[in-house]
Amino acid sequence: MSGAPHIVSDVMTRDVACVERGAAFKDIVRTMQERKVSALPVVDGGGRIVGVVSEADLLPKEEFRDSDPDRYTQLRRLADLAKAGSVTAGELMTSPALTVTPDVTLAQAARTMARARVKRLPVVDAEGRPTGIVSRADLLKVFLRGDEDIAEEVRREVVAYLFPTQADAVRVEVRDGVVRLGGRVRDTSLVPVAARLVRAVEGVVDIEFRLDHGEQADLH
Repeated sequence: MSGAPHIVSDVMTRDVACVERGAAFKDIVRTMQERKVSALPVVDGGGRIVGVVSEADLLPKEEFRDSDPDRYTQLRRLADLAKAGSVTAGELMTSPALTVTPDVTLAQAARTMARARVKRLPVVDAEGRPTGIVSRADLLKVFLRGDEDIAEEVRREVVAYLFPTQADAVRVEVRDGVVRLGGRVRDTSLVPVAARLVRAVEGVVDIEFRLDHGEQADLH
């Protein structure tokens, strides 16, 4: 099979706003407001990403601005209290930064985001310098792919691969990202394999199999 999954470089935003370690608190807030982002990569003198500063890192300053936390709160939220007293990106940032490279697949990037519970990931080159940023919204762009484009890939990369002598007998229809395969196949043991391969085609929302003679395999 020759089809390759989309990778981070296909969907990432290439214009990345960064701040240096010494960036002041107000400059960080101003940059976030101007760029309409909720987090910024922090870079060292060589332009390599060393951390990320987010709105969550900045909020403790407002939260504890006019409060005198009791000892229990002090012990429980030492990190937040430290950030409340911080004034530069280097002091505020979360480090090390969680990053991905441009050649990572969208599925891998999605898993990384989900496991770390983050909304975006800086994209770095081999030296750790920023080349872009990828967000949850970027990863969802594959679902805007046209139905006929999906159908063509399924015919070429799945049907022709699994059923080379029966390709013309297998019907492929796609509507709103839902793939429906119909027709007759000699080896029904290949149906689960086809389901797995079709789901790997980017932009596919779901898959249904409808076999001849009223036989139906609905593989959700």
